[in-house]
Amino acid sequence: MRPRSLDQVVGQKHLLGEGQALRRLITSDQLISMILWGPPGCGKTTLARLLAELSDAHFEPFSAVLGGVKELREIIARSEQRKRTDPSARTLLFVDEIHRFNKAQQDAFLPHVEAGLITLVGATTENPSFQVISALLSRCAVHVLRPLETIELTELARRALADQERGVGSLGLELSQSALERIAGHAAGDARRCLGAVERIALHFRERPMGLEPLSAEEIAEALGADNILYDRSGEEHFNVISAFIKSMRGSDPDAALYYLARMIEAGEDPLFVARRLVIFASEDVGLADPRALQIAISAKDAVHFLGLPEARYPLSQATIYLATAPKSSSTKSYFAAAAAVRKHGALPVPKKLRNAATSLMKQLGYGEGYANPHAYEGDYVAEDYLPEALLNSSFYTPSEEGYEKMLQERLRIWRERKTRDHRKKKR
Repeated sequence: MRPRSLDQVVGQKHLLGEGQALRRLITSDQLISMILWGPPGCGKTTLARLLAELSDAHFEPFSAVLGGVKELREIIARSEQRKRTDPSARTLLFVDEIHRFNKAQQDAFLPHVEAGLITLVGATTENPSFQVISALLSRCAVHVLRPLETIELTELARRALADQERGVGSLGLELSQSALERIAGHAAGDARRCLGAVERIALHFRERPMGLEPLSAEEIAEALGADNILYDRSGEEHFNVISAFIKSMRGSDPDAALYYLARMIEAGEDPLFVARRLVIFASEDVGLADPRALQIAISAKDAVHFLGLPEARYPLSQATIYLATAPKSSSTKSYFAAAAAVRKHGALPVPKKLRNAATSLMKQLGYGEGYANPHAYEGDYVAEDYLPEALLNSSFYTPSEEGYEKMLQERLRIWRERKTRDHRKKKR
């Protein structure tokens, strides 16, 4: 079912639609080196083959998993031979999973790309900014391919069901629109999964008589069995989903947060990994706006450890909803302002009055002298300076006006006003 022209390509209209940059390059026969970045099954290999066919270039497939420098030398030798025979000959070297090559292996492509001997088309599911060396990346255009949308996947399935030459059209299977959409949901943006699903359905219903009612979504679900959700615990999608999970809670959207939580758990993510992120979030993004948030997150972490799956879904859901709906404050990041002061000023001497006079010598040196214990004063507060002299009047913590922290803000205001007033009295 591979397309034979640009118009047969399903999806990627942002690259291959009329007037789009990549389509203009292809139709004007301006073949350049490029990186195709996108999830599995979005059409990277298909597009590379089309590029070669439409430009009359010799297509040399090369797998970063199976090939090495030795195989690359053989490809370069064949390319040089073609050039000697026909100076206008072009070679398109398609490197699948280029991110699996290390720096030294990627360096091997550079001289041949620069000399114009090969046009490099690399395919990767990982962010090329991190996985492709800068020298090579600067010589390639980067095109981002997107997962196929539901309407595109249903169209692909419809074609496969109708095509008698390359598809399963000879079986005469008819599917309802909801059944086609069920296939699209199973495929999760992946064209290969979509076509694989059509093939499994064809095998499952190959004895079905023609002329019956179109297959329903329920029948398709039974034929396909359980879904495997797209989620690579060590790859790009792992970080995309956890990022969306955190940002949804930060944005106070419990529905989105629960969705991304389910995406992770249903795909087999370690629930303790999720629990640790909840604990971090409770301090970093809720903080003192709701001090109970950390207790909830810690309790969820302990419950996950105690229960395991599937019951761990309940405390994870509880904590996710609580944190998403809690008032938000990032004031715990005040730590970094204090850390910046430490880096700037170094280890300033602790004021002597705050030092512990554990020995008679320390007392003779003035340790602890002049210290005023707050519990000996009204309201358990005394106007006192605690920072080193070089940092007097510095302020690192600024409470938000959300939740419990609003009360802290008022408390600090009273104390600071009292401290200012008492200092003025001392100066008189």
